[in-house]
Amino acid sequence: MDFWQRYRAIDARDTRFDGQFYTAVRTTGIYCRPSCPARTPKASNVTFYETSAAAHDAGYRACKRCLPEAVPGTPAWNLRQDIAGRAMRLISDGVVTRDGVDGLAARLGYSSRQLNRILSQELGAGPLSLARAGRAQTARTLLVSTSMKLADVAFAAGFSSVRQFNETMAEVFGMTPTALRTARHPKASAGSTALTLNLPYREPFNPGVFTFLAVRAIPGIEAGTPTSYARTLRLPQGDARFRVDYDAGAPGRPLTLTIGAVDLRDLPALLSRVRRLFDLDADPVAIDSALAGDARLVAAVAGTPGIRMPGAMDPAEMLVRAMAGQQITVAAARTALTQLAAVGRPSRSPGEGLDWMFPTPAEIAGGGSAVLRGPQRRIGALLAAAAAMADGGLDFGYGDSPESLAAKLLPLPGVGPWTTGYLAMRILGAPDVFLANDAAVRNGIRALGDGTAACTPDFREVSPWRSYATMHLWRAAAQAASGPRRRTATAPTNQDPRPAEKANR
Repeated sequence: MDFWQRYRAIDARDTRFDGQFYTAVRTTGIYCRPSCPARTPKASNVTFYETSAAAHDAGYRACKRCLPEAVPGTPAWNLRQDIAGRAMRLISDGVVTRDGVDGLAARLGYSSRQLNRILSQELGAGPLSLARAGRAQTARTLLVSTSMKLADVAFAAGFSSVRQFNETMAEVFGMTPTALRTARHPKASAGSTALTLNLPYREPFNPGVFTFLAVRAIPGIEAGTPTSYARTLRLPQGDARFRVDYDAGAPGRPLTLTIGAVDLRDLPALLSRVRRLFDLDADPVAIDSALAGDARLVAAVAGTPGIRMPGAMDPAEMLVRAMAGQQITVAAARTALTQLAAVGRPSRSPGEGLDWMFPTPAEIAGGGSAVLRGPQRRIGALLAAAAAMADGGLDFGYGDSPESLAAKLLPLPGVGPWTTGYLAMRILGAPDVFLANDAAVRNGIRALGDGTAACTPDFREVSPWRSYATMHLWRAAAQAASGPRRRTATAPTNQDPRPAEKANR
């Protein structure tokens, strides 16, 4: 967007752009979200910033009226596969807090000096400032949403000391942490250790993502319904457990995150991964508008506005799940993964029927052969991938691009283009993946109708949102397969165009 497009957005107070850029006003010294209800400033007094960190570094403080930090993030970090986009995904996951700028730079293949220069040029702020803005946002959320002690809030948000926390909050928000905390936060029950937070998102929101996750849920590790999802998760500092609920009948249709157990140092990473899992930074109006331009999708979009693309809570786990599910139905994949889960270990923070952890690559490499069933070449391929991840020879994650992810994974036996495309969707949130050879995609196209002759078979007309077109096609295929004349559902995520045992030939 250019300056005047952004200015028209703030003049219209368009909530769709909240979190996608920030408006700083020179005469007041504050920055706002685009939908701020204050009087629209003169264009000559306005500067737009890509990130709140850039506004902080330029000397502006957050508006107390519109709370620009209390908004969804921008989908740009999934759209952009350059260094800036990849860095932002890693920063959101807490890499700077855990490993420092040097650790972030090493993951991206740059020196810390080069990375600082690139991010300063592209985003207006360096990695330390970007991480600091994320910590401030997490802290503000905890202050107004929980009854946590201020010291606990400071360390949960990633600050190294209470003094640093106090100074940052005063500088960013112009208020002390005590003043930021309001009387509206929920009171924790006596003896309760759970944290409950509302997750902001852009409407519309289709809850079909809950069903997608529920039908793939592994008992003891995950539990899902059409409006809820819960699971255990291994994070850098320890085991965690959370639950997300959607209430379409409540005012504002809230998405509520309840954290049953987590090491407070892992809280920012958990929040980031939950948001990625439910695709909460997406811009559904822009996506639906583009998809509705395709004659094959127009009815599906009208019937399912705000469809989301499920993410991945753990990249290594996602590779194992994708490989275990190739060439079989979703139900069969769930059975295979339930068997594989036996080589994991009990959760150190069990509760609500979730008492087991998905096995690590090392556990799978060591014990997977005893529990896996099926073609031996497929089992061997999965065990080889697990061993490569366990010994550090295979390292991938949120900081990859689709190209680098494919370069790392395609040499593995049993991994083909479908697998790498599917993982790009789930791990990276890549919005423009189209799995042309997927059986369920083809079934979905037939279910929706072929459309007009002018439509291309690879749906390039809806680029850069073809991943969301894929979600609509999977949904259409599943609905058609569950009709009165069919007994089983098509497996939308398990169809690699090449047999698993021949995928590397």
